[in-house]
Amino acid sequence: MVKLIHTLADHGDDVNCCAFSFSLLATCSLDKTIRLYSLRDFTELPHSPLKFHTYAVHCCCFSPSGHILASCSTDGTTVLWNTENGQMLAVMEQPSGSPVRVCQFSPDSTCLASGAADGTVVLWNAQSYKLYRCGSVKDGSLAACAFSPNGSFFVTGSSCGDLTVWDDKMRCLHSEKAHDLGITCCDFSSQPVSGFELKYKSTLSGHCAPVLACAFSHDGQMLVSGSVDKSVIVYDTNTENILHTLTQHTRYVTTCAFAPNTLLLATGSMDKTVNIWQFDLETLCQARRTEHQLKQFTEDWSEEDVSTWLCAQDLKDLVGIFKMNNIDGKELLNLTKESLADDLKIESLGLRSKVLRKIEELRTKVKSLSSGIPDEFICPITRELMKDPVIASDGYSYEKEAMENWISKKKRTSPMTNLVLPSAVLTPNRTLKMAINRWLETHQK
Repeated sequence: MVKLIHTLADHGDDVNCCAFSFSLLATCSLDKTIRLYSLRDFTELPHSPLKFHTYAVHCCCFSPSGHILASCSTDGTTVLWNTENGQMLAVMEQPSGSPVRVCQFSPDSTCLASGAADGTVVLWNAQSYKLYRCGSVKDGSLAACAFSPNGSFFVTGSSCGDLTVWDDKMRCLHSEKAHDLGITCCDFSSQPVSGFELKYKSTLSGHCAPVLACAFSHDGQMLVSGSVDKSVIVYDTNTENILHTLTQHTRYVTTCAFAPNTLLLATGSMDKTVNIWQFDLETLCQARRTEHQLKQFTEDWSEEDVSTWLCAQDLKDLVGIFKMNNIDGKELLNLTKESLADDLKIESLGLRSKVLRKIEELRTKVKSLSSGIPDEFICPITRELMKDPVIASDGYSYEKEAMENWISKKKRTSPMTNLVLPSAVLTPNRTLKMAINRWLETHQK
């Protein structure tokens, strides 16, 4: 299920773009302003709105850490803001002075790309605020830009319908016609990308008018689109089926964005509003491992795995007995009170009861796993259901203990991107923890 939980109506004109960081939502508008909201309660920050641009603000985006916000405008500038106090850090003027339609940070925060109405695209050094490289497309204005997950290349989309692939030195790697009537938006899935070849995969249908916006969920399992038909459609990227159609907006839907590692979606419209939607991942997540793969959680345990499990359950005194009887994962799940007493010769009734209780908990977990755990609930490191999820500075959620061990042993690289983590700070993901607990309550009955 998905439900509308909040509507922001502070802008005085069309909403052009919205973007999330771990803790904030940014929106920008034809009214020349950028507004910042806290994700805790969707109240506007004291230093919002941000004002500098003299014409419409077309796009805004956060740096991966969330500490810097970029905005670009018809006035030909791209501005960097400090999100903590609203102070302006830099004003970067497009060399041609053309209206800037789109801006995007690279995944490692070193570069910022800006695309303009005259077809020019600039790579800025995000630390020195200096122009690094500049290029241009042959025809049309640039309206879309997206970096690959590892930042080795990025793609721009033009009003002529061309998708152009650039490397980090601003060399054009590839260009081809993707849409006959122009490109309004583009985005990369978080799934790893190798090479730069553009290859048609499929076409998603559902809208009855031009599509103005699209965005992948943080895990790449969902895709959302907004349209001139005033609707928002959420797709399952694996099956390409429509999961939900949202029809709350009264005018064109111009922008949509998923929050990183939370259950929120923001959609903006020419009706001057931004709607915040909350997902119930129990019904949305289609990226589930097969029942066979899930049963590997226990049934494929080795005898050593069983020994490790016994120690974790404070049953280490039984390790020798279990090893002597060659108890592996499959045997473990089939143990009964009779076999514990007669075959394993465990004399203590209290100890047998404890073992049976722990095995029953394990069976219940396997049963619940077979119903399909949403992938968002699985730690990327341990591949197990998270108990204490935290958000790392790469934007992904991990089991706290596993990530702490990873950082101490792996020299602060991201388990997902292999890039250096901007920070070792781990932030509790309370929203995700609540969702996991709700899922467990439902599936362990």
